Amino acid sequence: MSQIRLLVPLLVTAGILIGGNGLQGTFISLRASHEGFSTSLIGLVGAGYNIGFAVGCIYVTRILRAIGHIRTFSAMAAIASASSISMLLVIDPTFWFFMRLLSGLCFASLFATVESWLNASVTNANRARTLSVYRLVDLGSVTAAQYLIPGVGIGGFQLFAIISMALTLSLVPISLADRSSPIAPESIRFDVKKLWNISPLATIGCIVVGLTNAAFRSLGPIYGQEIGMSVTAIASFMSAGIIGGVVLQYPLGLYSDKLDRRVIILFATFGATAAALFLAIYAGSDEWLNMAGIFVFGAFAMPLYSLCSAHANDHAGEGEHALVSAGMLFFWSIGAIIGPLFASVLLDMFGPGSLFTYTAVVMVIFMAYTVVRMTARPGVPAEQRHGRFRNLLRTSAFFNKLAGDNRNGEER
Repeated sequence: MSQIRLLVPLLVTAGILIGGNGLQGTFISLRASHEGFSTSLIGLVGAGYNIGFAVGCIYVTRILRAIGHIRTFSAMAAIASASSISMLLVIDPTFWFFMRLLSGLCFASLFATVESWLNASVTNANRARTLSVYRLVDLGSVTAAQYLIPGVGIGGFQLFAIISMALTLSLVPISLADRSSPIAPESIRFDVKKLWNISPLATIGCIVVGLTNAAFRSLGPIYGQEIGMSVTAIASFMSAGIIGGVVLQYPLGLYSDKLDRRVIILFATFGATAAALFLAIYAGSDEWLNMAGIFVFGAFAMPLYSLCSAHANDHAGEGEHALVSAGMLFFWSIGAIIGPLFASVLLDMFGPGSLFTYTAVVMVIFMAYTVVRMTARPGVPAEQRHGRFRNLLRTSAFFNKLAGDNRNGEER
């Protein structure tokens, strides 16, 4: 732990960013509804963030190489802070769309900067511990941030100010740390056709995760509001989905390392589909049934990104793992742009239950495609795979490097 102590400033900064981002995602949806935006417009605002995030993923390494880590972080934190507080000044869906787009671009850059910095600072000896602490920081900060919403309230200026303050204060740990900025990372190459050739199933899987999970993150608060949940219950509902995502990560990952990963992907998709249908058909407005349903949904749906990434890496050749990491995040972003837009229209037309009906339909189509792919080529035997399952966050392509299995001196 003495080795990790040197990384505490970066981990504190990451916690502030992750918590602020999680708070902003839920709060903006609720505040937009409070301001009278239609569900479709709320979906559009949510898609704006993901558009910006996709752009940020592509261009952040160029910025890092041009001006370095600390300058990139400072500039992006300042812009993100300003874009957040400016939404209080102009209550307009078009303006909010562009501010969320700008916020997405900044957060993609901020996460990439922190995770690139961490990756340059860790050693093989402390990598696993650092990764464990980072995941605890992620889970704890996102969950705790949700409860600021009922504690402070969705009206007024306070939460806008808290988000802006958090982004500004994220500069403090890095600025006060006695560390020099690391060498800028190599550019990340995006090759859409190459990733498709490596693994069509993983590519479609990442899009599906974006279509469904991003719709839940953007419109889950609106679903809760429309079925009559209190603001506190909505915070618990969103937290239950996030916490549920941790429960089956490692059991599913362990079995995917031993069996054909596509079988585990199919099983996880089936579980997510069943939970989505339960929420759409049976949960109704019962608060506890919704909490249980979203917890189970998160348990099966959230590991899908990591499972698809592991499957793609099974088929990747030497030197292609960084390309896979970047491509998976990019395709997830594409799904995350479309998902909130399409689901929000359905919510406007058919009511709150349609959010999870839509999710179940997308998951069923993915299950059918998985079966088709299982007949197209054999699975990679466990002894021939390039690496093991890793629980990945969709924060930046550099997280995949941070989570890499470097025991043999190889990036996985």
